[in-house]
Amino acid sequence: QVHLVESGGGLVQPGGSLRLSCAASGNIFSSSVTGWFRQAPGKQRELVARITNHDYTNYGESVLGRFTISRDSAKNIVYLQMNSLKPEDTAIYYCNAVLLSATPDFEPGEFWGQGTQVTVSL
Repeated sequence: QVHLVESGGGLVQPGGSLRLSCAASGNIFSSSVTGWFRQAPGKQRELVARITNHDYTNYGESVLGRFTISRDSAKNIVYLQMNSLKPEDTAIYYCNAVLLSATPDFEPGEFWGQGTQVTVSL
């Protein structure tokens, strides 16, 4: 089972920046699609950003141009750089990984982190 651990959330003022990190428990990036989702109170979980094993990225429309997803395969970490934050970005942010094929350590499947709170407020 792949374990994903998020960090970097917190309280930030509108217009500010945060960088979220998601550490995976093994080398999965060459065989997976990894990304970030978020869920605000009373709303459905939505895609924020995603990066494939071939480095193709896509973003939710509401964050396009403000957020950037990247990864460090050597460290097994995926990042989400969030700039120009708005109050409507307030949510719990979850790391997600879809392992497309088996690795020496893991079987294919979908995995979630426990989430990290991001609050954008004065």
